[in-house]
Amino acid sequence: MKNKENLLSIAPMMDRTDRHFRYFIRQITKHTLLYTEMISTAAIQNGNKSKLLDFSPEEKPLSLQLGGNDPYILGKCAVVAEDWGYDEVNLNVGCPSDRVQDGRFGACLMAEPELVAKSVEKMKNSVSIPITVKHRIGIDNHDDYDSLKNFVRIVSESGCEKFTVHARKAWLKGLSPKENRNIPPLRYQDVYRLKEDFPHLIIEINGGIISLEQVSNHLQFVNSVMLGRAAYDNPYLLATVDRKFYQSKALPLTRYQIIENTLPYIEYWTSRGLKLHNITRHLLALFLGMSGTKEWKKYIGKNSHFIGQDSKTILYALDKVKN
Repeated sequence: MKNKENLLSIAPMMDRTDRHFRYFIRQITKHTLLYTEMISTAAIQNGNKSKLLDFSPEEKPLSLQLGGNDPYILGKCAVVAEDWGYDEVNLNVGCPSDRVQDGRFGACLMAEPELVAKSVEKMKNSVSIPITVKHRIGIDNHDDYDSLKNFVRIVSESGCEKFTVHARKAWLKGLSPKENRNIPPLRYQDVYRLKEDFPHLIIEINGGIISLEQVSNHLQFVNSVMLGRAAYDNPYLLATVDRKFYQSKALPLTRYQIIENTLPYIEYWTSRGLKLHNITRHLLALFLGMSGTKEWKKYIGKNSHFIGQDSKTILYALDKVKN
């Protein structure tokens, strides 16, 4: 993938960026890079690969985020990802949850840059698709810029060309994952400085970015921007990004057109026994700020859990917004 295709991405988010969310978002933006939820190498090795890895062709470009710390196993999982059709593999070096730490991967790997480098090298030697790393600016009291620079230097020497940097440190003890997304202060200047020190690398910035104006400002200093919960909590924020950042000439779809485009997908899955809620939970915020959004959420929330509910439920809810 060329970097110009990656000016914007949506972060991997547990319990959010599943295949149904990604299909929905693809009705809003065709070019933004999307990610899976983090999937552990153990799950890929031992779990139902189709359930974990399947996606619709419309979701591409799409990156698989892996959680793991064994270079050999990561290499094998990267091969699976390439065979499955993913455009990129991303290694998680940013998640601070206790469960992830117990598996000795995620943010705690920032203390082991040589192991991350070996993992990247093994994956790169196993596949032809890009191998990227998502990490923090530091962990615990190891959060000075020199430590961050050293981490990026060591990992980049293994062949990693793209680093997505969450501009907050992570406290491995004492803060929950949610608190780690909000309490440590943002240090955007550290990420900008990485781009100055490593001009040949693709540096992507992440953390606390909630508007397209902020995206444009960051793009003056780094290669690309990753949006997180802002994209989930206000998906129509993305309606103009294809025109603004990718020179698309297509007019943005209205919210109603987005839902209408999603109806055949909803019908496909519900006709195969999927509970409607599995899809509609991702649609609730589409009408944020509009008259009728409360009725939209209320009707869907009340009716989408029942077996047998299908696209007609969405049409009834849509009428409540329009009226």
